[in-house]
Amino acid sequence: MRTYKRLSYEDQVKIETYLTLGKEKAEISRLLNRPKSTIGREIGRNSTLGYKANDAEYILGFMSKKKHHKGNKIKRNPLLEYYIILRLRQRWSPEEISNRLKQRQGKNNRMQISHESIYTYIYTIAKGALKKELISYLFQQKSRRKKPESNVEILSKITDRVDISERSPDVEGRLIPGHWESDLIAGKNNKSFIGTIVERTTRATLIVKLENKKASTVRKAFAESLQTLPQQMLLSMTHDNGTEMSEHKLFTRDTKIKVYFAHPYCSYERGTNENTNGLIRAFFPKGTDFNSIPSGKLREVQDLMNNRPRKCLGWLTPKEVFDDYILKKC
Repeated sequence: MRTYKRLSYEDQVKIETYLTLGKEKAEISRLLNRPKSTIGREIGRNSTLGYKANDAEYILGFMSKKKHHKGNKIKRNPLLEYYIILRLRQRWSPEEISNRLKQRQGKNNRMQISHESIYTYIYTIAKGALKKELISYLFQQKSRRKKPESNVEILSKITDRVDISERSPDVEGRLIPGHWESDLIAGKNNKSFIGTIVERTTRATLIVKLENKKASTVRKAFAESLQTLPQQMLLSMTHDNGTEMSEHKLFTRDTKIKVYFAHPYCSYERGTNENTNGLIRAFFPKGTDFNSIPSGKLREVQDLMNNRPRKCLGWLTPKEVFDDYILKKC
């Protein structure tokens, strides 16, 4: 008696490919070395809208009552899996990958994936050396995925928070200099910190020494670092949702700079700042104790950042572009 062997996902992908190429069931049967009746049943069971390997795999899983984890969508779609691994190797964050796919593949549901599903794939679906490799590409490189706080909990910590959606469209287009992005970089064991403030148009960077991450400390240090700049370059600042900026109203009172907050877990909304923090990490790798770094060293790195030619500026430096804008306004 012949033993039945269920079609694998690889077989289903081949069937979809052969059908796309216009091959008949008999030829597919010969190419896969499987009975023609098996191929016929497989195609017939999943052909309402045209045979798709991913659809077939889903139906089989549903029929056998297997629980599918949300990260399995990536594993079931080789093209999506390849794209995600490629972008992770290029140091894209899961949020950036997810939103880029949404922007470029908006009508293709098979190429849509949430950033949480990407994290699930990395930490749950990927195994062995691949899992270790993918984790190494993440910004924090944690061995375990901590469940994020709910958006409601985060938003409730900042009184009178002004959402980034209320920011002028001119800021998004980088049409007018004077709009900044800010963040903190944590040191060893999250016990020391520096602040980073980056101007969106010119990429001018300020590195701020902090005694701690208390809201009052951050407010005063940020205000002091910005007060030497011309007022026309102090229009707005976009921060993440850390409570270190909970005194934003006092900061605005002292500096006249309007503070906006990005959406939770949407670091791409402050992409200039995130990229700059990555460049700064080359000088201060993870595990650095910022309490032991003198202010002079921070200023030295700040000068290096501002005198570094950038492709996005036509190979001019942030300092050259910033100073040129000031001269034109004076």
